[in-house]
Amino acid sequence: MGWSFDQVLERTERAVDPADQAIVFGDHVVAWGALKARTDRLAAALLAAGAVPGDKVAHYLRNGPEYLETAIAGFKAGLTHVNVNYRYTETELFYLFDQSDAAVIVYEPDFAPLVAALRPRLDKVKLFVETGGGPKVNAFAARYEDFATGDWMLRKPAAPAEHLLFIYTGGTTGLPKGVMWRHEDLWAALGGGAAHPGAPKPKDLDAFEADLRAGIRGARLLLCPPLMHGAGFMMALMQLLRGGTVIMAAGTAFDPEAVLGAIAAHRPETALIVGDAFGRPLAQALAAAGGKYDTSSLQTLISSGAMWSAGVKDALVAAMPQVRCLDALGSSEVVGLGISVGASGATRFRADPLTRVIAEDGSLVAPGSGLAGRIARAGPVPLGYYNDPVKTAQTFVDIDGVRHAVPGDLAMVEADGAIKLLGRGNLVINTGGEKVFVEEVEEALKSHKAIDDALVFGVADPVWGQAVTAVVQANAKVTAEALRAHLALGLARYKLPKRIVFAGQVPRGPNGKANYPAARALSEEDVA
Repeated sequence: MGWSFDQVLERTERAVDPADQAIVFGDHVVAWGALKARTDRLAAALLAAGAVPGDKVAHYLRNGPEYLETAIAGFKAGLTHVNVNYRYTETELFYLFDQSDAAVIVYEPDFAPLVAALRPRLDKVKLFVETGGGPKVNAFAARYEDFATGDWMLRKPAAPAEHLLFIYTGGTTGLPKGVMWRHEDLWAALGGGAAHPGAPKPKDLDAFEADLRAGIRGARLLLCPPLMHGAGFMMALMQLLRGGTVIMAAGTAFDPEAVLGAIAAHRPETALIVGDAFGRPLAQALAAAGGKYDTSSLQTLISSGAMWSAGVKDALVAAMPQVRCLDALGSSEVVGLGISVGASGATRFRADPLTRVIAEDGSLVAPGSGLAGRIARAGPVPLGYYNDPVKTAQTFVDIDGVRHAVPGDLAMVEADGAIKLLGRGNLVINTGGEKVFVEEVEEALKSHKAIDDALVFGVADPVWGQAVTAVVQANAKVTAEALRAHLALGLARYKLPKRIVFAGQVPRGPNGKANYPAARALSEEDVA
């Protein structure tokens, strides 16, 4: 089809009322008319400053209107979105900026020192843009508000060779991988603007615009996770493309009281959270509030990215009986693997025929067989990983002549056809929706002169879903605090072990392979 999000936005901006709310961040509201004007100017300014269609724009931003404005302006200028985990250290940030070939970096003032430190090494970057309403921290950067409010006139640029959007996600070594989505494929995978997301075909643009004019719009969405995560950004993007409203609580971290206040003040019908890490404190805040907040507008509570236990769902529904819990199974590489509705069966997901479970020999796992396999998804899938043909070949494979994405989730197919999720492969730890890869943390531990060996794994945690845990073998006296300080020099804080167990010898088999069950047993003994 060759559709781009810019083409979709043209129809959306024509159909919606300019006075309608597009973005709400705390008490700050951006109406649709203002959003169009600001993003038109921002797109024109980026092109005037040297960006060209196809260039990559790194969004080094927390939640706020600037993130979504930058993404939309990028679509209008033919630029490629690159998300940046703002919790990364200098080493991790440089890898992402360099590997993505970022030509523009838009960042907020809090991150100015790291940007300044990296600047001499970022020889591919043409332009730095600093947000914030006050004076710039970095003199070398352009001022975001000057771009968004200046006298700039957008002229339609030449289309890039391919309209792409990148979603960077962790790799098997902990280094991020850039998932390359064509606009048309992601548009189709997310429902194509249909009234009901998940429709098999995207609507043609004329029918889509007619629906918008008839009032069939995106919901008022309360977004709780960061926009720099795939689930949050994709869902926010679809709400805006469909003429809806994206609501975000102000602040730099998840605050259940602020979320409840936003529900009461802005009346969203839908909210997105990340499993128990968000659901449990939200349920506790609701219980403590004693009816203080009016949450009657909320109809659907969606979770994606981490385990959402039945007990937490039950507590949320008890406080908000009108709410339907919707647990979505997917990843940056795959949209719509399956869905679980209600509190029961937290690991059971319904799937459509495009989702399969594949055995090691490439055959389909039979329902009720008890065999485990890898979840695979056909239909609109990404092109692959940017600048990484090896990992692309490992994840995007042909099955019976049809291209599939196989992200590494392990599952079984039950007798009734439901998919029972077993967990992610490659020993990935999912802590509060963040992916942690054990090999990266193990190697970082072993880089300390006092550590000879280390094994890292996740253990169940009531708040984070999983807590990063390490068993280490030391050759000299060293404290857990000293090891965490050493790790913090090169790893984001969420990757640091919450518990470090010192053992005489790290358990390994005769062949030298890690014995993770034995390491877990050592951790349990230490806790006891």
